[in-house]
This record gives sequence, C-alpha cells and structure tokens, in this order.
Amino acid sequence: MPIDPYILLLLGTVGVAALLPARGDAADVASGTSTAAIAFLFFLYGARLSTREALDGLKHWRLHVTVLASTFVIFPLLGLAARGLVPVFLTDPLYQGLLFLTLVPSTIQSSIAFTSIARGNVPAAICAGSFSSLVGIVVTPLLAATLLGSTGGGFSADSLVEIVLQLLVPFVAGQVLRRWIGGFVTRHKKTLGHVDRGSILLVVYTAFSEGMVQGIWHQVSPVRLAGLLVVEAVLLAVMLALTWYGAKALRFGREDRIAIQFAGSKKSLAAGLPMASVLFGAHASLAVLPLMLFHQMQLMVCAVIAKRRSRDPRPEPVTAPAPTASSRTAVDTGPPSR
Repeated sequence: MPIDPYILLLLGTVGVAALLPARGDAADVASGTSTAAIAFLFFLYGARLSTREALDGLKHWRLHVTVLASTFVIFPLLGLAARGLVPVFLTDPLYQGLLFLTLVPSTIQSSIAFTSIARGNVPAAICAGSFSSLVGIVVTPLLAATLLGSTGGGFSADSLVEIVLQLLVPFVAGQVLRRWIGGFVTRHKKTLGHVDRGSILLVVYTAFSEGMVQGIWHQVSPVRLAGLLVVEAVLLAVMLALTWYGAKALRFGREDRIAIQFAGSKKSLAAGLPMASVLFGAHASLAVLPLMLFHQMQLMVCAVIAKRRSRDPRPEPVTAPAPTASSRTAVDTGPPSR
C-alpha cells in the first residue's frame, strides 16, 4: 500500500513549522505570501479546466449528479452524525476539522488514476472531478457557513468576501484568460504542478506556524489522534460501500460504478487546504489535520481496491450465434425446379 511522497513533504513542513514557527514580521510575510499563493493556485485551476470538456461531460448527467450528491450531501450528513462522538472519541476542534473534511470537493488526479487502473470510465472520472472542484469553490464555503457557523474559526461575512477574492475571482480570471494562456499551461503542466504543490506547502507552514504560536496543539493527545483515525476509517469504508452498491442500485454499469466509487468517496487535499486557511485562520492547523490523514488513508485503500478491480474478468463480447448446417442448407437451397 503506497505512501504518497507528498504526504511526507507535508509532514516535514509540519515539523519545520513546529520547530521554527514564523513569528512577528516573518509571520506577516508568510501570511501575505500564502494569500498570494492561494490566489495563484486557483487561477491555475481555472486556466486548466476545459470548458468544452466540462460541457461535453454534461451528457452523462446522472453520473455527475450521483457523485455531487455523494460529495456534498451524503458526506456532510455523515459528518453531522459524527457530532455524537464528541467528547468520547473526538474533541470539539477535531470534530470541526472532520466536519470540514466532509464539505471539501472530490479529487481529480487520483480519481482518474484509480479509475484507469480499475478499467473504469476515465472520461467520466475526469468530468466528475472537474465538476466537483468547480462546484466546491461555491458550495464548500456556503456549507461551512451553514454547518460550522461561528465555531469554524470565526466564519463571518468577511470570511465569505475573502473566499470570493482569494478563490472565486482568480478562478474566473483563469477561465477567462484560458483562451490565451491555456496552451502555455498545458505545455508546462509538470513545472506548474510543482508550483501547485509548493504553494500548498507554504499554506501548511503558515497554518501550522500560527497554530504553534497560539498553542492549540496542546489540545491533541495520542488517544484523541487514534480516535480520529478510527472515525475516519469508518467514514471512508461507509462511503466506499455506499458509492459502489448505491451506483449498482441506480443501474449504472461496471465502468460507471468504478468512476462513481473513486470520485464520490474521496476528498481533495489540494482544494481543502487553501480553503481551510481562509476559513479557519489561526485554527487552520487543527482543521486540516483530519483532511491530511484522510487523504493518505483514501490513497492507500483505493490503491488496493483499484488493483483488485483490475483483475476482474472482462465481460465476454456478445456475438450472434452462427447459423446451423440445416439452416444454411435451407437458405442456400431454393425450391426444387420443375
């Protein structure tokens, strides 16, 4: 079961923030740079999303509605149900982070990769992940405002304005400029991917630095961390089962069910971390901890599932039965001549 190297980088960044947190003027510089990095990150998201592919994907609307319902309806409902685990398994701050996790959009890259390995509907996975990310820019903050309220690190109208300015405006700008810069973004996809990940590392460092300065890490004990892992394992198992058997009940074919399972049961670290930084402020470090753990867990479990699905027997092609000898004789032999 693979360990994502990027998770190791994230953990290393957390370690640096714990040992050398940014303070004073350095904290102001880090915060300003992080804000700019988040805006640039969502600008790139907008520049990459092909409007034509998104419109073509609407033809498979039942699949996309199913994935969106899993991501933004079923997941949040399970998150709300987890409230009953406080304070036995989770502290209130960890629960807030878990609830935020359930509001985050689905992934794109890993959903596509696992769908491809399992021989599922890859084009549907691409569109489903793209739609989820696009909808999440608007829906995730609105759900956070409704479900988290003032407990979400001081969520307010000002926070909503920050989200519009830091996330939505850059995304729309990227979409508008895609006509001129789309080719450049595609040609330099690998290099810009490093920029993406570097931006997220900066967001993580800033969030965890603020958490260290505020002293909020004293609220997490090993026992609470173990409880969080157990809760997240159950959450992932429930969503994997619901997306697979629910898609079967809705009469989707095997390839579509695979795309639904991988796109509908996963959460995006790349989208969630910047949003948490805006929504939770100094409390973002605890808020993103459940998301970081869930991200690695979903990669490990889905890798195993995708490998197993790849070994499923391929359906036999349906061919018309060959005519029998008697039928050929009947066809080839006309009525007896007189």
